[in-house]
Order: sequence, then structure tokens, then C-alpha cells
Amino acid sequence: MNSDYHQSRRRFLSQTATGLGLMATADLLAGNIHAQTPQRTPWRTPVDEGVLLGTHFAPKAKRVIYLFQSGGPSHLDLFDYKPLLKDQHGKDMPPSVLGTQRVSLMTRDLGRRTCASPFQFAQHGASGAWVTELMPHTASVVDELCFIKSLQTEPINHDPAVTFIQTGRAISGRPAMGSWLHYGLGNSSQDLPAYVVMINGNADQPILSRYYHSGFLPSRFQGVQFQSAGDPVLFLSNPSGIDHTNRGRIIDMINQLNAQKLQQTGDPEIEARIDSFEMAYRMQTSVPELMDYASETKETLDMYGPDVTTPGSYAYQCLMARRLAERDVRFIQIFHTGWDHHGGLKDGLVRQTKASDQPSAALIKDLKMRGMLDDTLVVWGGEFGRTAYSQGDDLNGRDHHPRCYSLWLAGGGIKAGVSVGSTDDYGYNIAENLIHVRDLHATMLQLLGIDHQRFTFKNQGLDDRLTGVEPARILHEILA
Repeated sequence: MNSDYHQSRRRFLSQTATGLGLMATADLLAGNIHAQTPQRTPWRTPVDEGVLLGTHFAPKAKRVIYLFQSGGPSHLDLFDYKPLLKDQHGKDMPPSVLGTQRVSLMTRDLGRRTCASPFQFAQHGASGAWVTELMPHTASVVDELCFIKSLQTEPINHDPAVTFIQTGRAISGRPAMGSWLHYGLGNSSQDLPAYVVMINGNADQPILSRYYHSGFLPSRFQGVQFQSAGDPVLFLSNPSGIDHTNRGRIIDMINQLNAQKLQQTGDPEIEARIDSFEMAYRMQTSVPELMDYASETKETLDMYGPDVTTPGSYAYQCLMARRLAERDVRFIQIFHTGWDHHGGLKDGLVRQTKASDQPSAALIKDLKMRGMLDDTLVVWGGEFGRTAYSQGDDLNGRDHHPRCYSLWLAGGGIKAGVSVGSTDDYGYNIAENLIHVRDLHATMLQLLGIDHQRFTFKNQGLDDRLTGVEPARILHEILA
């Protein structure tokens, strides 16, 4: 490592003495050095163009809102209607259906008793999409949605599966999709991060920061988490005795010192720190305005449901996602936890859908009413599905199932009112049109104007990319 990165305490104090003195002088002289207005000129233009300096071709989507349902929502109880399961309920699954697929350690030594959904299904809209009775609001917007019924992933446990769908690999240390997009396309918002994350729900499976980390990309591209309570962003408020103007002066002096060190070393992490200081300063004004929903009409608030005014709720975060999208935030991700139903499936799904159904549908309606759905890609889904057999003798739980599951997309160049792919009569194997997570990633990049094969970052001597070196195809069947 460059020796310039290390220095003694004595050397640090000697080198920064003049800077600290200048800071004190600036405070004494007040407006003679710094302008009195909080509006300051940052070190670089606030709008970051991104490494691609544009796109490979005309994009259909400008931004992504990813409603990630963490824990593995059961496709068999939500969107993938399988009437045969009712006839086979409680009976052993046929060996011909089970095949030689691996199963989790939780059910490896248990029987495989078929488990029917405890909920009713019906077809909705002109598309005739099947939707559970638990999601009447989603049922009302099915003609805006594209259901993928044959999605397949590789890991069978939560952490690697969430890591896989977020980063394209099951091992940690790689950039999340939002980080890739910030790196490639830049930040079109002057006062907010390009990649914002919100977390809510019953955290049976915790959401780790590495699910939205920048990995081997410079840290300036990592997601910024908005908190559910207190300051939306940590350390957003000024310390006691420091106002906005004085904080700006302090940041100016710190960034002057950082800029000098950056010229000496070229360390991108110093540049990331400069960016973070500047963005934090601008967010002191932009974030409180973003969180103030007083300008929203009663009709809009009612559309999202009764929890919309409760900070940290899924409904509140869906409304914030729309407000962030209006302010040109490129990638907005909500992690809604609590979908891991090894037992208590019936009560758990009632709880989860009660929290998520109305706000998710409201977001689609809201974006469409504002003319934003056409260029906003919305994704709803989890890391894997659930098994057609029960976990436990009470037939009220399901194990992990990466072999096939369902997900829906809307807007941003997606064909509306269609379902693609299908599973067998048990919802256990893919019967038609296998769609891998890598195919989903490649298609999302395509909608944003990016050729996934040409979008790379030099990592340990290799040209690395979100979709990796394995084959990935564009899902032209879901593109409008």
C-alpha cells in the first residue's frame, strides 16, 4: 500500500495546522471568506454523469423502484394457482415430481406431504391473471403488470439467495444493482443520493448492509439507507451550537484538506468522502422537504392506506418511493421483511399482504396518474419461492424453493397485462420458459439503456459485470 496513506499523529497535526488555523480565521472573519448564504459552490458539479456518459441505446426506463419482499413469498399462495394441490392435500408428493433436487436441511429428513393453499384464487382484469383473495388491490391493477411465473435462482438459503438477486452472485463483496446503475449512469438528482434504501417489516431475516453495498466499486456508489425513526439519514441534524451556514464552512475546509490529499494519492475513497460531505450538506435541506407529505392530497394518502402517515411503515415508504422518483433518484429499494413462513403460513401471509397489497397497488396507480409509470420500472418479488410440500405435520408452512417462483414487473418498457412462463401442476418444477435471475438482471439493464455485456468494471484484472460470465438473455417476451 502507498506509504502516503499512513502518517503519524505528529505529521498529521503539522500538516493540518494551517488548515485548522484558516478555519478559525474564517469563523472570526465571517463573511469575508465565506458567503453568508447557505447556498455554496461544491467542489464538483452535483450532477454526476456516470462512467458511461450516457447509455448504449435509448432507454425505456429512467429509474427503478424495487419492492423487495424478503424471506421468500409463497408463489403457490399468491399468484401461481394450482388446483391439483387441493386434491392432493396431505398426500405424499410423487417422486417423479420431486426428482433429485436438493432440499434444505430443515426438511431433508421429513416427509413430503402436499400442501394446498388455504386461500381462494380468482382471475382478474382483461388479462385474466390469477391472484389470491389476500391481494384485492393488486388484483385491481393486474392489467398494468407482467407476471413472471418461472423465475429460477441458485441458492437455497436466505442470505446467499438475497445476495444473489441483489448482486448477481451468492457470495458477498460484489456491488448491488443500484450501485452498478449509479456507477454507470450517474446521479441525476442534485440534492439526493442516486441509490436510496428503506427497510421495514418483521425482520425474521435481517437486512444486511452488504445487500445494498458498492462491493468492489468505490464506496461513493453504495446505497444510502433512510431510517425508520429519528433523522431519516444518520447525522443529518447539526450538532448543538452549529447552524447550516457554519456547517457549510466546516465542510468547505475539510474538503479543501481532502482535495489536497486526493491530488497527492489519487485515492478514490478520498473522492468518495468529499462527495459524501457535499451530499450530506445538500440533504439537510432536501430530505426534510422530501419527508413532508403535507402537500399530498387526502385522496392520494387514502389510496396508500391507513398506515401511510406512520413513518417506517411499508405504505409510508411506498409513498416516499414515489416522491423520491419525482426527484430523479435513480434506484429506490424497499426491503419488506417477514415473508419466511416455515410455519404459521396462513396467519403470516394475512399479515404480510395486509401491509403490502394496498400500498404496492397504490404506487402503480399513483405513478400512472402522474405520467411516471412509462419511464419508471417497478419490480415486486423476493429471493425465492416456497415448496409445494408442507414443513411440519400441521400442513401450515412451506420450506425454501429456489427451483421456481413468481415475480411481477410494471412500467418502464414492460409489456402490461401478461404472464410469462409456467410451472408444473404442483408448482414445483418449471414447465415452460425457464427465466434465470441473470436473465432478469440483463433485461432490467436493457430497459435502462445498458448492454449488460458491455457494462464492466476492472476487478482484480478481470472485466467484471453484474451478470457475470455465465450466459444471460434479454427477455424480449416481456418488453413492450
